[in-house]
Amino acid sequence: MSFSSTSPWATGKACRSGPFPRRSFEIGAVVVAFIYWWPLAAAYIAWKVAGYPALSELRGMVGRGADWQAGMRKSRFARAFEAADLRGTGNLAFDEYRRSELDRLDAQRKALQEESRAFAEFVDELKRAKDREQFDAFMAKRGNGGPSQSV
Repeated sequence: MSFSSTSPWATGKACRSGPFPRRSFEIGAVVVAFIYWWPLAAAYIAWKVAGYPALSELRGMVGRGADWQAGMRKSRFARAFEAADLRGTGNLAFDEYRRSELDRLDAQRKALQEESRAFAEFVDELKRAKDREQFDAFMAKRGNGGPSQSV
């Protein structure tokens, strides 16, 4: 049985990600960056995960991300309306009927949202009135209706 005098770990051949000293320095620098100023370390890791893109490529990625987020903010209901609007059946009478029904449903949705907002305001007003009533009862129970003056 023969033993080699040089280990593959010592030569860096067993480590697929590069020689040990350089990789350890990079990991140590990221850990120190997280300790002292984490946004820089997070940006470096994001840049590394993205495949080391150039600055112009980063701008394109950010733009695509903003478009994706804007699309995600739309409700499923609104996206369904847009999808239904984009494709027609070919029957003009049916397309007109569908458009009028979608408009009617959209108006009902807006009316329900308004009623929901008005009800939330009503509940908030009830809470304020109840709080005022409890506070007035507390002040009346204390006696003079104002803060106590102890000398």
